[in-house]
Amino acid sequence: MSSMTKIQTAQGLSTLSRDDDTESMLSDLHKLQTKPLWTQMSRLNPPLPNPKATPHLWKYDDIRPHLLRAGELVSEKQAERRVLMLINPARDAPYTTDTVYAGLQLVMPNETAPAHRHTAFAMRFIIEGSGGFTAVHGRRIKMQRGDVILTPTWNWHDHGKDGSGPMIWLDGLDLPNFVHFPVHFVEHYKDPRYPAENVDSSSSPIVFPWAQMKARLDAKNEDYVIEHYLKIDGSEVSKTLGGRAEKLALGRSSTPTLETASSVYHVVEGSGKTIVGEKMIEWEKGDTFCIPAWHKYQHFANVRETSYLYRFDDTPMLKALGFYRNETMDVESLVS
Repeated sequence: MSSMTKIQTAQGLSTLSRDDDTESMLSDLHKLQTKPLWTQMSRLNPPLPNPKATPHLWKYDDIRPHLLRAGELVSEKQAERRVLMLINPARDAPYTTDTVYAGLQLVMPNETAPAHRHTAFAMRFIIEGSGGFTAVHGRRIKMQRGDVILTPTWNWHDHGKDGSGPMIWLDGLDLPNFVHFPVHFVEHYKDPRYPAENVDSSSSPIVFPWAQMKARLDAKNEDYVIEHYLKIDGSEVSKTLGGRAEKLALGRSSTPTLETASSVYHVVEGSGKTIVGEKMIEWEKGDTFCIPAWHKYQHFANVRETSYLYRFDDTPMLKALGFYRNETMDVESLVS
């Protein structure tokens, strides 16, 4: 055997021995409930955001018949909350995106969705119906199409319906947070309804009437208008979720956007399409769609009519944590 062959053989044996020693070490670490970071560095520290959720569209006309059928088959006592969750195809409940949850809730005539309260914050967009109401910690609020009604953290609340026909709205909650932070509480009230008095929804701090929001949008003679849902003092409606309404003039488009926020959109009026990454979502009145974090998107209104969109998102939470970022920002401004 030549000296070169002896060296190569020795190197090979050395490599095999080192591999065996490494495998032995990893096995020992596993028994101690430890893992080496270097084997998972790229997964745990990706160079760009890598959301699991994918863009998706929920067609209202397709879902509505099933929601109404649930109203016939499942009582409010059985369900407590008769909701069809909008589940992202890449995830399981409660994920509509990786950080926000959406669901379509139904209350039928003379029903009561019983009073409870929870840690999660909720904002509700009223889609259809009349005679419905929600009572939030002693304030009974009439539901009207297009209104956004808040349910702040730990407020007693129940829902009801007078008159005929269904009452349907879009729930938006921060429920995915409580998968990451297992700190959620729920408490049920002793009676189906929490004591409440009627309030003027046009002046309540937890109600945003659509008539007022639409007037603000229409007051600006621009192709693309954004108006945020904010408290009287100008702050966000919650620490975790925020909302806004958007107007797209007929045939016009929004500004292309790439941001770390993820959002759920509902089509109030009109029709059009949204390009999310390489996917095209074609929407019309009543539809709901989601945009995960760090997916570039742009809305386009149909040439036939002006379109109005409602959106809720996780922007307040991301900004509070210092995680919000978009492609137009100076990244050096993020240095703390």
